[in-house]
Amino acid sequence: MTAEFTFSTATTEPQHRSSKWNAVIGESYFPLELQFRDPIHFNGQLSRQAFGHVRMSRLTSDPVNYERRPAHIKEAREEEYLITLPRASSVEFRQLGRDVRCDPGGFIIERGDEPYRFMYENPNDLFVLKVGRKALEERVRQPDRFCAQVFNATSGTAGLFATLVDQAQSNFGSFGNAASETIGRQLLELLGLALDETVDASTSNLSAVRSAHIARVEKFIRANLKNPDLSPDLIADNCGISKRYLHDLFKDVNGTVSQQIRDQRLIAARDRLASAPGLPIAEVSYRFGFSDQAQFSRLFKNKFGLTPSAFKAEISG
Repeated sequence: MTAEFTFSTATTEPQHRSSKWNAVIGESYFPLELQFRDPIHFNGQLSRQAFGHVRMSRLTSDPVNYERRPAHIKEAREEEYLITLPRASSVEFRQLGRDVRCDPGGFIIERGDEPYRFMYENPNDLFVLKVGRKALEERVRQPDRFCAQVFNATSGTAGLFATLVDQAQSNFGSFGNAASETIGRQLLELLGLALDETVDASTSNLSAVRSAHIARVEKFIRANLKNPDLSPDLIADNCGISKRYLHDLFKDVNGTVSQQIRDQRLIAARDRLASAPGLPIAEVSYRFGFSDQAQFSRLFKNKFGLTPSAFKAEISG
């Protein structure tokens, strides 16, 4: 597989560089209003490739101001997010009434269905991941709460996430479909874990404790999806909380513990089918706690819009 798309202003006539860059940015991310310091002499390069549900791109360019306005949002068909990692110089970002500055070694999350302004005053080299809300919510509870914040990606799980982004981008074009799907899932898993480890200093102590409990419960569920004994009782015992408190926690996320277990098992089963489409559906369903294959097929279709067999055919075809 080669890079899905590459563009460079070096192949564009100077008088058309700004308009062409504007079109490429709109196609790769969102429709935006761009302001250039020197439109005629502007230089920029962009390459992008899909890794499963993650669209990854590398953007290097001279200074630009990018603005997403309400008129742009009216045309949006799906709520999407950008995760941006600056590598050469700082970026300034404003959204939801917050102004932040992200230096190399950090990353920010931009919400596509809210106006924002994004700029850099010096030439920059950026990694940008584009993810739909549905795919992100499978790994990150309430992702909107992480928008317009700066996250340190120099160590810990966030550092692993940034390293995988760098390695995947450095090897653009060398991955097959199955490897790309797997890398996309790993990127989302690491991003979710990195954000779960983040505690917003402005959150009250009570909310922070509840958030920490939910994160620990969700982590335990993901680690024990193949355990046939996974249940609210087992989760409460291993997370050091009462069963009543466990159920109360999930009222905060508009769901139940059983729904969370089922949804995470379905996601894991889907990901397993994507990475190994040759496995029998019955084996995958049983491996992730579904003893009734008809029930598994029905639940799978309700969540993903396709039966497991149709999903396998789509992946293989």
